[in-house]
Parts: sequence; C-alpha cells; structure tokens
Amino acid sequence: MSRSGYMSRRRAVANTIAVVVAVVMIFPVYWMFNTAFKEPGSIMSQTPQFFPWPISVDNFARALESSNFWVFFRNSLVVSLATVVLSMAVALGASFASARFSFIGRKVLLVVLVLVQMIPGSAMVIPLYLMLRQVGALDYLPGLVLTYLTFVLPFAIWTLRGFVEGIPVELEEAAMVDGLSRFGAFIRVVLPLLAPGVVATSIFAFINAWDDYLFAYVIMRSQENYTLPVWLVSFQTSEGVDYGAMIAASAIFSIPVLIFFLLVQRRLVAGMTSGAVKG
Repeated sequence: MSRSGYMSRRRAVANTIAVVVAVVMIFPVYWMFNTAFKEPGSIMSQTPQFFPWPISVDNFARALESSNFWVFFRNSLVVSLATVVLSMAVALGASFASARFSFIGRKVLLVVLVLVQMIPGSAMVIPLYLMLRQVGALDYLPGLVLTYLTFVLPFAIWTLRGFVEGIPVELEEAAMVDGLSRFGAFIRVVLPLLAPGVVATSIFAFINAWDDYLFAYVIMRSQENYTLPVWLVSFQTSEGVDYGAMIAASAIFSIPVLIFFLLVQRRLVAGMTSGAVKG
C-alpha cells in the first residue's frame, strides 16, 4: 500500500472515530431537547421516538409558569458573572506572579492549588457553611459567590499560569526596554496575548458556578435567593415528578451556556491549544 493510501485510510479511521465520539457526546443533549418538545403523554412511552411529533410546547409553558422563574434566573446570572469577574481579576495577577517571579512559598502555593482541586465539593460543604454562618453571610448572594471562589479561583490560577508560561518573557523585556513599566508591559503585551486563555478559563469558571446545586441548596434558605439548579428540583413533589416540565426546564437552563459557548468557541479552541504549548 502506498504512503498516500495509508494516510488516507488513517485519516478516514480518525474521522470515523471523531464522528462516533461526537454523536455519543451530543446525543444526550439532543434527547433532552427532543423530549422537551414531546407531548406530555408520550414522554414515558416505551417506544423510542427520535423526532417529537406532533411538536408541543406545553412542557415549556408549565416550566415557565413556575413562580419566581426570572428571579432564579437573575440570581444564577448575577452569581455566575460575579464569580467569573472576581476570579479572573485575582487569577490574572496570581498566575502572572507565580509564573514570572520566584518568592518564598511559591512551590507550596502551586502544590496547594493542585490539592484544593482534588478535594470533592461535598467535603467542603460543612466547613464553608460554618464559616459563612459565623460571619453572617448565609442566605446572601455575595456569600454564595465567595463559596464558588473557593473552587473556581484555584482552577483559574493554575490554568492561566500555563498560558502565561507559554508567552515568551523576552516580549516583556523588550517592552520594558522601550520604556514601559512592568505593569505597562503586562497590560499592553501580556494581557492581549492572554485573551484566548482568559476566555477559555472564564467559560469553565462560568459553567462551574452556573451548574452548582449543592452549595446553593445548602447556603440559601430563602426562596427568593434560590438559583436555577435549585429551581429544577421543584418539579419533584410528593405527588410525583413532572418529567415533561423538568426536562423543559433543564433545556431552558442549558440554553445560556450553549449560546455563550457558541459565541466564543473560536477563542476557546485557540486558548486550549495555546495553553497546551509552552514557549
């Protein structure tokens, strides 16, 4: 077999595997939206229905009729965006310092960042709850933001540090030779090059905050402070589970993340690629 034929066959096998993996990953999302548009009576049918017909929006209507939906949506959006902004503001400085400077405790800091990410969230619920209760931050959105920072910030610092290390230090030195300060070189040279990494890290930080149920359920006591993941549980009552409304609500819950991802997917791919290569 010629080399070109071998490469063509290898490429075909790789493309086939990629298509299979994509279908496996996308199918649950497709099935969620497919079920959301089914008539309530056909959702529990034992015969699979791969296309919803006739299309019904009754499930979405029942989901949106839920009281305080827009309040829960606002809470989730505010908490997620605040978590992203604060984590990025701190992580940019911390990642740059840990990548560019040598200081006492630097290695310890890097080890702690890794260890913190290995701790399961369920193990942090009680300590964080007690800490927030002592400072009077229970049942407040800022308290929930601080809680999310405990696991989003270490991830953001560690990830952005890899992006910073991928930027040649010679670029900063050349900028400082031209008269810029260290901070000016960071703003004008490093930060623009870090943009793909910041976008990629921000997306993962947003998803971690947006999808959280455990901390929001434990920390928030008032219904007006609930977030959307807690709202999804409201469709499970003592009388049974409204599967149609719950699946429609899950579809509504995932739409903002899908839209955000589609808008910045190019930046995300570029950021993941550049972060994997060290300059």
